[in-house]
Amino acid sequence: MDKFWETKTLEQMSPEEWESLCDGCGLCCLVKIEDEDSGDIYNTSVSCHLLDIEHCRCRDYVNRLSKVPACAQLNLANLPGMSWLPETCAYKRLYAGKVLPAWHPLLTGDIKSVHIAGVSVKWFAQSEEYIHPDQLADFIIDNF
Repeated sequence: MDKFWETKTLEQMSPEEWESLCDGCGLCCLVKIEDEDSGDIYNTSVSCHLLDIEHCRCRDYVNRLSKVPACAQLNLANLPGMSWLPETCAYKRLYAGKVLPAWHPLLTGDIKSVHIAGVSVKWFAQSEEYIHPDQLADFIIDNF
């Protein structure tokens, strides 16, 4: 197996390599609430309506940015400012000079390893389709 993430910087990765870093946890697809006074961002257990919770993948990845205004395309320019990304995020870890978690699919060869490790939203998320926006604060969870 080519462990490109150990020999290349994020800048050197091809688009395919960059995309393969996503572990499929779905944590970045949780709806966030920003405190207007402090600027603090809180995660909720509510997911974007495009997230297939069972598989933790976007149902319309190619068109997500036009369909979901709050969706952010992760890239090298905005990565440092995305403090709300989980500590387990491969992009965040590699940017900080850390290694991938042992359960990461690139290491295990199994896309289900993130779920088996209990790190994905598969076990607790609920779609925003079923939650009234005024109720979002009731679904705030501890940041990860």
